[in-house]
Amino acid sequence: MKRFGNLLVLSLAFAGLLLAGTAAKADTLTLTFDTPLQIGPGPLFTFVGTIAYTDTDAVNDAGATEYLNGATVVVNPSTTYDYYDYFYTNAPLYMNPGDSWTEQVIFTVTTPSYMVDASNLYSGSFTILGGTDDSTNDPLATTGFNIQVTPEPSSLLLLTSGLAGLAGMLRRRLIR
Repeated sequence: MKRFGNLLVLSLAFAGLLLAGTAAKADTLTLTFDTPLQIGPGPLFTFVGTIAYTDTDAVNDAGATEYLNGATVVVNPSTTYDYYDYFYTNAPLYMNPGDSWTEQVIFTVTTPSYMVDASNLYSGSFTILGGTDDSTNDPLATTGFNIQVTPEPSSLLLLTSGLAGLAGMLRRRLIR
């Protein structure tokens, strides 16, 4: 009987630990880009978006003020990006339920002038960090993006005029 009592106490203690654990905090902010897939000649791609705070449930601190303390950008393959001049300078320091920051430049990505690989496709994510005080750096919102770099129209024009010149030279030689 003593063994059963020990097992019961151990089981109750384990159940208590499970119940006392902190709930995983869901993203409290919503980050959306106007154009998450950008296609163009580059080299500068600008991401404009909206940050909104709409959640007020218990998982999201019952609608507490969320401080926007930082951000991270991940781009593959690696390239140059700038969020300091845009996000850190212009984004609000904190947001309350119902607040939104709309149609603002959040960050830019600068691609190299040469082809990285055959597809020349860049993919990445932007994460807003913060929390219920000004020293917390939990992920508050994460959104992915893609960039497809295409040849510049001037490069295509140059290629086409070069081919036309070669065709003209061949035609002259064939006529003679």
